[in-house]
Amino acid sequence: MTLADYSHLLDDTERGFLDMLSRFAAEEIAPHAAKTDESATFVHSQIAALAATGMMGANLPEAWGGADISAHALFEGVATIAGACASTVSALTAHYLATDSLLIGGDDALRARLLPATAEGRLLGAFGLTEPNAGSDPGDMRTRAQREGDGWRIRGRKCFISNGGVADFIVVYAVTDPAAAHRGISAFVLEKGTAGLVPGRVEQTMGLRGGHVWELDIDCHVPDANRVGAEGTGFRTAMKVLDNGRVEVAAMCVGIARAALTAARDWAKTRIIGGEPLANRQGIRWMLADMETDLAAAELLGHEAARQRHAGQRFTAAASRAKLFASEAAGRIADQAIQIHGGYGYTRDFPLERHARDLRIMRIYEGSSEIQRNIISGLMLA
Repeated sequence: MTLADYSHLLDDTERGFLDMLSRFAAEEIAPHAAKTDESATFVHSQIAALAATGMMGANLPEAWGGADISAHALFEGVATIAGACASTVSALTAHYLATDSLLIGGDDALRARLLPATAEGRLLGAFGLTEPNAGSDPGDMRTRAQREGDGWRIRGRKCFISNGGVADFIVVYAVTDPAAAHRGISAFVLEKGTAGLVPGRVEQTMGLRGGHVWELDIDCHVPDANRVGAEGTGFRTAMKVLDNGRVEVAAMCVGIARAALTAARDWAKTRIIGGEPLANRQGIRWMLADMETDLAAAELLGHEAARQRHAGQRFTAAASRAKLFASEAAGRIADQAIQIHGGYGYTRDFPLERHARDLRIMRIYEGSSEIQRNIISGLMLA
């Protein structure tokens, strides 16, 4: 349950960065998590505060203003913020999906215009892929982009877009050639204030209540300079971005699971029932052992995906394994933590019920558990 188990994967600078981030998360982020959840207020202040730590650009290389840390350090950084406040980390990682889209698919002019400001926290990004009728399969996308004058007319609707209504820019994916299927999808930057970009309602969600998701209605004209990469490369870019995002979801799950397991362990050691600590009971000890084993396996799968990512290898299968296992294991860990706390765990006096609600979406977004199983088995059988 400690970073020390993975410190050998980090250099001295990264260890110092994560030590600083751990203190910051405990002092500046965690104390506001319960109120954020209760009020369902977007995490503006937490994101602004994160800018000073370097986490807003932790996924970017130094050339574009980023922290230039390893994928292992990024994994642990995301886990650290997640353990403090899941709403905050959901907004942060949605920002990463947008900036990764530019890093992977954009040209140098677009990167230079946007990425340094995103790394400094002056711009917040969003990732516009999901649609009402195109969730798990982007091939069903109905948003269209047609050439108009010196740019593109983009029309359509997106849904469940994290940061969508407050972002300074959104990387929107749209069909430019309906006959080309997946190869007919392109990506575009839509900047805040663009005429015809209309945020709809904020979804009322079960968890991550301070990390809002929006519907977006789009009828915009954007210049060709806002196209992310060559026409028809959007699907390939999105899939590479989602590989990154799935490792980050695994890290989010690990961070929340660490918090839940720490709470359960501490409660078992201090809660006295029948004159002795709960931890003296074999049934509780076995529950803790299973939770610790689940967490250790999730950490190992996550760091293996991070290793492949850092090495520049294709890590699609590793990312899917990490996301699948970590999301399901973390759900089990949070549920068992509530069980160990008994009735107290079901109350809002403790963070466990919030952890359980925040974790539930992890098995759905950025590719559901069923989609991850399809990816893993498809690559096995290819």
